[in-house]
Amino acid sequence: MIVPMKKVCLVVQEKLHEKALKTLRDVGVVHLERRALVDLNSNAQKRKAKIEQAMGLIREFKLPKETKQARPLAGENIDDRELLERRQKPVGLYRGRRVDDIFGTEDKEPFSLNAVRGDARPYLPDLILEIDEERQKIKEQALLLSLEINRIEKWGDFDPESIKEISSFGIPVSLYEISPDDFAKIDEDIQYIKLKENKNMVLLVVFGKKIQSAVPFQLPEKSLSVLLRETEKNKLDLEEIENKLKSFVNRQPALVKEMAKVEEEIEFENAIADMEKVEDIPANHGLSWLTGYVPKEDVERLRAVARDNGWGLSAADPEETDDAVPTKLKNSKIVSLLNPITGFLGIVPGYREVDISSWFLIFFCIFFSMIFGDAVYGILFTIIALIGIIKTVGKGVPQTLQILLLLGVCNTIWGVMTCSWLGMPVEVLPQFLKDISFSLLSTAKSEDAIVTQNVQILCFSLGLLHLTIAHIKGMIINIRSPRFLAEIGSIGMLCGMYNLVLFLVVSNETREVPLLPISLYLLAGGFFLSFVFAYYEGNLGQSILSSFKNIITVVLGLANVFSDIMSYIRLWAVGLAGASIALTVYTMAGPLLGGFLIFAGVFILILGHGINVVLNVLSVLVHGVRLNTLEFSGHVGLTWSGTAYKPFAKRVVKDLNT
Repeated sequence: MIVPMKKVCLVVQEKLHEKALKTLRDVGVVHLERRALVDLNSNAQKRKAKIEQAMGLIREFKLPKETKQARPLAGENIDDRELLERRQKPVGLYRGRRVDDIFGTEDKEPFSLNAVRGDARPYLPDLILEIDEERQKIKEQALLLSLEINRIEKWGDFDPESIKEISSFGIPVSLYEISPDDFAKIDEDIQYIKLKENKNMVLLVVFGKKIQSAVPFQLPEKSLSVLLRETEKNKLDLEEIENKLKSFVNRQPALVKEMAKVEEEIEFENAIADMEKVEDIPANHGLSWLTGYVPKEDVERLRAVARDNGWGLSAADPEETDDAVPTKLKNSKIVSLLNPITGFLGIVPGYREVDISSWFLIFFCIFFSMIFGDAVYGILFTIIALIGIIKTVGKGVPQTLQILLLLGVCNTIWGVMTCSWLGMPVEVLPQFLKDISFSLLSTAKSEDAIVTQNVQILCFSLGLLHLTIAHIKGMIINIRSPRFLAEIGSIGMLCGMYNLVLFLVVSNETREVPLLPISLYLLAGGFFLSFVFAYYEGNLGQSILSSFKNIITVVLGLANVFSDIMSYIRLWAVGLAGASIALTVYTMAGPLLGGFLIFAGVFILILGHGINVVLNVLSVLVHGVRLNTLEFSGHVGLTWSGTAYKPFAKRVVKDLNT
């Protein structure tokens, strides 16, 4: 159910507007109407950007279960004593002290005695970003070292200072890398030493006179051995700096709390920016006002607060022109299980639209079951959900686990009815599994062709039922207007088109589905009612004229009825694809399970069914959700254009461990 809203206007003394906003935030029921632009250069916005960047950095690492010794690094160019000192040096240090001493390891113990005695506690996001900046410099240095090593390694290990020293005695020394053709053309009086030659290049050390047709090789600043030694040291530096970042992983709860605090500040800044001054009021009596939306059930509570604080408050129903009215859904606990799905998709019905949450949940469970199709998958989901629920009992069971349990049970029921068990052929299944299956949908009790046809009929029947419910809701909404006749016409077109679809798609030699004459009457009559009353706004002639003006849309609407019913065949097609993958996995792994290659068979089973589950999850998001948010919503007139109700209130930070 969409909760009715009231549009409120709050007037306070300008000198008390900050105090009023703090009180209003404590009440936590007003969804503020946004008018001012967000100041992206405010201090709070900058701190938010830093926190987001810091959280992104430490998410790269996982919290280690135990402290591990630094791995030995190969490289004979590193001094053993230096390497030993580097390995013994504690990681995660800042200003000579461990990060745990500065920030603690638990939220309950943010300071240690060492931290209190030491320097001022640094700002956590700044410290993380500072360490990352150091890491980026080390990476850039590593890249430059790599490029320089690649440039000079073909010359071998030599000291560039020795070449400079020889040149200082009046004997110019130059290095050249030239092609074999250019080498054949050099002057005979040039003195050189040929270091290397292949079909692509010739490396020369030239004394005295230079080669006019070539550019000398630029001498490196350091020898190859020194560069290699610096590369190994660079690796150690990078390892240490990343260990510093890893040491901040257990500070995620602190960052989350800091983010909530900053977002609260930003919201408060925006609320202040939204407050406007009342014109033509003396400066010493200045007034400020703002507008927002409050659930009707909370208006009296807000009135009491306004009365106690001396605020001016007006409340009225939103106007038709108010397009920013937020949507607050209030459903039963069962229907609210849909919240994780709609929250993930980010879809909210408009304030003046229809709430279809209950029907969305019912048909989503059916679509999920038909797409996954396998009883073992359903049992697996059920077990995972039950384990999670048992672990969270007393802490508040997440809705995600509850909806997973519901979907797992529904999937198991469908798998049992269709006798689908990890893609195994019915011939190898135990008899009791065959006996408990549903004959109309199970190949264990009926022929494959009959079962396929039954499932197709079920898909189209679900489509007819689903879309008919949409138009019944439309009839209820328009019951006092002749427009409800257009909804009846749409139901008639659905019924007529349903028979036509069965005749065209399902009818075959196994079972023929006749095209009934009444279907044509339903199509014609339904189209007539829809044409006459679809645009009714108080005048029948104007409604018919509007239909003529939109004749292309009206005619295409009939074709859309056909395509929308046909769209439900995807449930059979996607379910069949998943079953085919499961059968292929069984065919590959089955022969290996009874021999010495049993481990290979188990690996194939886990990998194959894991991939199938992932594909089915994507199929549910693409197809199962689509049938609710597109086909069904289109027929009920729902565009999902709403804005979620988000009151101006203190933010609640959830424990990451739960």
